Amino acid sequence: MSDDSFIREVNEEIRQDQAKALWDRFGPIAIALALVVVLATAAWVAWDYWATSRANASGDRYSQALVLAGQDKPDEALAALEALQADGYGAYPVLARMRAATVLDARGDKAAAVAAFDAVAADGSVDAPVRDMARLRAGLILVDSGSYADVSSRVETLAADTNPLRHSAREALGLSAWKEGRGSDALTLFEQISADELAPRNLRERATLMSELIRGSGDAS
Repeated sequence: MSDDSFIREVNEEIRQDQAKALWDRFGPIAIALALVVVLATAAWVAWDYWATSRANASGDRYSQALVLAGQDKPDEALAALEALQADGYGAYPVLARMRAATVLDARGDKAAAVAAFDAVAADGSVDAPVRDMARLRAGLILVDSGSYADVSSRVETLAADTNPLRHSAREALGLSAWKEGRGSDALTLFEQISADELAPRNLRERATLMSELIRGSGDAS
């Protein structure tokens, strides 16, 4: 055996001994970590499947409730939406609350619809944009069935320059003010909408029409 062969064999023995020592020291830890990764992955996959299944089931139930509402079956639609509020998953319970209020409004039960929207708006567990939309929806109903004070208490804060719902909030306030004979206040609100280039086109057109109507009737004085 040459010196080189002997040295290679000695080196190989040393590497094997080192590998064995490392395995004896760290092998159990490596196995435990591998098991943790496998179990965590399995748990995540199972949870994701469960969550997706529940969300899909709630989505199907929500769609069925919308179909009932579209078929002019408000009582059946409300029953389905109330059940979804109780045991739905994800965002569907809140969506069901908003839709139930809409169904009540369509059925002509304005007071109940406003109360339902107010309840969503007052619920701190609901996301802020949804709560703002509930305030706006309540205010829009009250344009016809309430006073300017009723509308203002819901949407005044939404009429701020930085609020994305300001255009609709100002329209609700303008219509309510005009209904109560406050033409000057109504004109100011409608002109704000008309001058806002970020307002939707159809809303700006309505605001312009209302401004012209108010000026022409002399109600702005």
